[in-house]
Amino acid sequence: MTPDDGAGSAAKVTPLGAPLSPEEARKVASSLQANIGRALRGKQEIVELALAALAASGHLLLEDVPGVGKTTLAQALARSLDLSFARVQFTSDLLPGDITGVSIYDQNRGTFVFKPGPLFANLVLADEINRTTPRTQSCLLEAMAEGQVSVDGVARPLPGPFMVLATQNPHEHAGTYPLPESQLDRFLLRLSIGYPGPEVERDLLLGGGTHEELTHLRPVASASDVRRLQAAVAGVRVAPEIADYVLAIAAATRSTPLVSLGASPRGAIALLNVARARALLRGRGYVEPDDVKDLCVPVLAHRITLAGRGPGGGEIERLAAERVVRDLVEQVPVPE
Repeated sequence: MTPDDGAGSAAKVTPLGAPLSPEEARKVASSLQANIGRALRGKQEIVELALAALAASGHLLLEDVPGVGKTTLAQALARSLDLSFARVQFTSDLLPGDITGVSIYDQNRGTFVFKPGPLFANLVLADEINRTTPRTQSCLLEAMAEGQVSVDGVARPLPGPFMVLATQNPHEHAGTYPLPESQLDRFLLRLSIGYPGPEVERDLLLGGGTHEELTHLRPVASASDVRRLQAAVAGVRVAPEIADYVLAIAAATRSTPLVSLGASPRGAIALLNVARARALLRGRGYVEPDDVKDLCVPVLAHRITLAGRGPGGGEIERLAAERVVRDLVEQVPVPE
């Protein structure tokens, strides 16, 4: 018997309006940044990069120690948007069906009915993604790359927009399964939030933390706004010199003896896409060299493998990869 596709309603997409203009995109971004900043204070740059990942239809990996706001960022983003949200706590006993959903036999209907899992949400928080087995990690590959999951031989589209925000602690290795290179490559950006400044941390102590702020957040942008924002990214102009700049940076990661595996063409495309998104969020319809230069580390550092080391790794490997990318970018001439 053919399983009934019970996820049909979740995958429906409302008609897309006209793409946002750069000025409209800037206003939407400003509203979202201000709203999210009420819960995640003093991290405007991180919030902007998270919004750029969303605008570029990408996924976000938040890698940092516990308690600095990784989950807060994900929840604040979800509460600021009129989108569905699901949180999955990744553990060693989690199975792929726990995330994608399963088909259950319905005696009354005499057929199998598909019960969608938490992956059928617009924003999915994959908390501590490296604590689950590679088998379960791999069930996200198709979802993140193609916006669909295959269960019982049936491809089921995920709702749009769709974004995975994954978190992991690079300092704790007991009972973890490092993400393979293919999985890391699915994340558009890898970010580290870092500790708050002294004044912000003092305000958190005196103000009782961020939980109350989170509960009071209300949506300031709709699903239609997000779709129109994503549609507008493709219209951001890229001069040939900017494209050559991106290619030169990618080539630099492939030619240095410090790197055994450089950035792939997918990495170069990702760098240009998120540069387009950031330019749009700042109210520009064109990409500047700084859009590319400033984004090289969060886009490319997790996509290269340093000589003598494997992909992924902990904090030392992450910092070393970021330093190599930063040094390589400084050696590439910036177009005028």
